[in-house]
Amino acid sequence: MKIVEQLLFLVLSGAAIYLFARNIGKIRRNILLGQAEEFNDQPKLRWNNMLYFALGQKKMFSNPLVAVLHLIVYAGFIIINIEILEIIGDGILGTHRLLLPLLGSSLYTIFISAFELLAVLVLLGCLVFLLRRNVVRVNRFTKPELKGFPFKDANAILITEIVLMSLFLLMNAADLQLQSLENTTNGFNGIVSQLLTPLVSGCSISTIECIEKAAWWLHILGIFAFLNYLPYSKHLHILLAFPNAYYARLTPIGKMSNMPMIEREVKLMMQPELAADLPASDAPMKFGAKDATDLSWKSILDAYSCSECGRCTAACPANQTSKKLSPRKIMMDTRDRITEIGKNIDQHGPTYTDNKKLLGDYISVEELRACTTCNACVQECPLLISPLNIILELRRSLVMEDSNVPNEWAMMFGNMENNQAPWKFSNEDRGNWAKS
Repeated sequence: MKIVEQLLFLVLSGAAIYLFARNIGKIRRNILLGQAEEFNDQPKLRWNNMLYFALGQKKMFSNPLVAVLHLIVYAGFIIINIEILEIIGDGILGTHRLLLPLLGSSLYTIFISAFELLAVLVLLGCLVFLLRRNVVRVNRFTKPELKGFPFKDANAILITEIVLMSLFLLMNAADLQLQSLENTTNGFNGIVSQLLTPLVSGCSISTIECIEKAAWWLHILGIFAFLNYLPYSKHLHILLAFPNAYYARLTPIGKMSNMPMIEREVKLMMQPELAADLPASDAPMKFGAKDATDLSWKSILDAYSCSECGRCTAACPANQTSKKLSPRKIMMDTRDRITEIGKNIDQHGPTYTDNKKLLGDYISVEELRACTTCNACVQECPLLISPLNIILELRRSLVMEDSNVPNEWAMMFGNMENNQAPWKFSNEDRGNWAKS
């Protein structure tokens, strides 16, 4: 019977790892469909960003209570799953509590007790987050873009974590009760599981063994299911937060990138005498971005890393004044579009086109024009994501490819071209305002 369980475990774990690796490979492929952009400078600062913002969640501590709860849930879930190493060892070797004889009863009890305390904290944190979303209904969790799957996704992950932690504690309680019934001396005595043994104290040994085995299997199967749900969920940020923080743009917030050719033409317009000194610049194939594949690969990584927390949208002045723009929706739409492009490649090949575009079919002109480029969304994001980069590239396409601008902008552009100023003054009169 034990060999059958070992073989079953090997098959299930192999299938889970294969499916996860395949889906992560597709996401990596989708990210690399974006345009090239280099991020090899200042490696020390990049490692610091990964340490402070991805692991330490530094930006979240603007709201200390929520930050501490999130850190507990995140760190607790990761640390507790160190125990998965023991479960995997038991599953492969057919052992029971593989680390117990290696660590000894006292040390093993300390580790298990620490894991159990973390499990309780994770449980409490997840319950608080469920209440915030479903009972308190925090404003940023009630926006239109979270209706449907995104809302269910967040609840499903929180409930899954509660179930996994409960199974972990139930498994330990059943095992502890078995030790008591069998008078085992070389066991463990978990600080939480000993309080839960009354749940199974009235059962026979065979029943308790079944409860422990069922909890063990359901726990590891839940981990495998969680692993393979991640690529479809906003909780992919658990993994992508680290590379996203490392490859964050290090330029000061508010500094916008220029297109070299356009910058050269403006300089020539303002100072024609510089013509001999300015390097030649090749004309780009296109200006800005119409579709997700026109964006930088980093912007696509941003989209996949988005946790949909809504801090960007809550801070957006355009959204606060009831305009259509939601920076969170910009990221979600970008992720949905590049995922759709990836599915088209899988089904029809790389040359297939579905005649859709990120600009127009997913993100409207009204949303883009509402942005004031204030960078509030960039400042607030705990994962160093920049919705503004995507907005600017889409607006560049609107203006420079489609000449799609409001009349007020068109007048300003004309004045800039003819008078080198936003106003309709001649060159000779441009400085008159300063004479007094």
